[in-house]
Amino acid sequence: MMNPSSSILLTDLYQLTMLQGYFEQEMFDTAVFEFFVRKLPPQRNFLMAAGLEQTLDFLENLHFTPEELDWLSASRHFSNAFVDYLAGLHFTGDVHAMPEGTIFFPNEPILRITAPLPQAQLVETRLINLLHFQTLIASKAARSVLAAPGKLLIDFGLRRAHGAEAGLLAARAGYIAGLNGTSTTLAGPLFDIPVYGTMAHSFVQAHEDEETAFEHFARAQPDNVVLLIDTYDTEIAAQKVVALAPRLREQGIAIKAVRLDSGDLAEHARRVRHILDEGGLREVHIFASGNLDEYALQAFNAAHAPIDGFGIGTHLDTSADAPHLDCAYKLQEYAGRARRKRSEGKATWPGRKQVYRIYDDNGRFAGDTLTLEGDPCAGETLIQPIMCNGQRLAPRPKLSETRRHASTQLARLPEPLHGLTSAPGYTVTVSQALHELATEVDRQHFTP
Repeated sequence: MMNPSSSILLTDLYQLTMLQGYFEQEMFDTAVFEFFVRKLPPQRNFLMAAGLEQTLDFLENLHFTPEELDWLSASRHFSNAFVDYLAGLHFTGDVHAMPEGTIFFPNEPILRITAPLPQAQLVETRLINLLHFQTLIASKAARSVLAAPGKLLIDFGLRRAHGAEAGLLAARAGYIAGLNGTSTTLAGPLFDIPVYGTMAHSFVQAHEDEETAFEHFARAQPDNVVLLIDTYDTEIAAQKVVALAPRLREQGIAIKAVRLDSGDLAEHARRVRHILDEGGLREVHIFASGNLDEYALQAFNAAHAPIDGFGIGTHLDTSADAPHLDCAYKLQEYAGRARRKRSEGKATWPGRKQVYRIYDDNGRFAGDTLTLEGDPCAGETLIQPIMCNGQRLAPRPKLSETRRHASTQLARLPEPLHGLTSAPGYTVTVSQALHELATEVDRQHFTP
């Protein structure tokens, strides 16, 4: 049976129909494609690159299985000679990319594929699928990190994510961006991400009374006693927690936190904080969840709500306010000649490109230059060689290292770009060399 998450047939049919055309015309010269985002979504000031590791895994394992080849033959879309060619196809190209966790801006490529044309073309759909989604979620999660500095932030979004893979990759992208962990258990063994869990209202409802439910949960999870207290009456439940705490303490069990999931969370948090403090439970944290996003976190922070951590779910894993990026994977060079798309509103810059970044005296981003590879400019080069001849150039980085890189990037982001509304645009200068190449490509292709 075909594996839906790894099958090469998880692509658009037109990738394969184009490949047969390339095959029949023997168009096997080297092609260069780049992935970039044309413009920022509304109220966004930056994006954070993510999804590279899953892209590299896909490229390393690129092949057609006998079952897939049989299906292609039976579909009658393709010639036998072309299907035979596909049987030996695998990725032999090069990859250049920005490391995951790097902050970038419109028209800056975060990944470049250099490979024989059929290979570079075939990977388009899945590559966009992987890079688009994790970049979207990492960029959304980074806004929560900036809106609630120092708070415990947990991804709670699996149950409303758009599919199982989306839930897993959202947990990964959120952790890269700076969230502390996830409720998605499988992300623990797969990605070594800290996993967090509390209790549901059903646990309380299944018991005859709330205090018994709290005690049973505490005994079942003595090292992680986080009690959900808004099933019936939040403040009365907080008083029950205070009453229960001494009995649990005698058993060597400490209450770690209480969770609020409904109502006016800021006001409930103030009342609960008072009840806990008056009851001698100053060390017990308050954790909140329930339809939260970065805007809610910013409001809680501005109101000085006594909430120590947040579970962020649906709005994060679906990037609800900006559910897609205007991204593209476009041909920039073929057979040694620069290429350029000229479609209205979708024109591209031709050639293999590099991005240089300069910094101010405080180490903050001060401006980028988009130029051609081989056109040296001042600043740090952001696009790095990652894969050569289909092989990785370095071991897979630990996710903790990627997360540290992302944290450094956010720390160096100019302060005006931290906000949740549109700020004056960050300066990305298109070099003279790139302008001149675009003019030359236009002259070659469009002069009568």
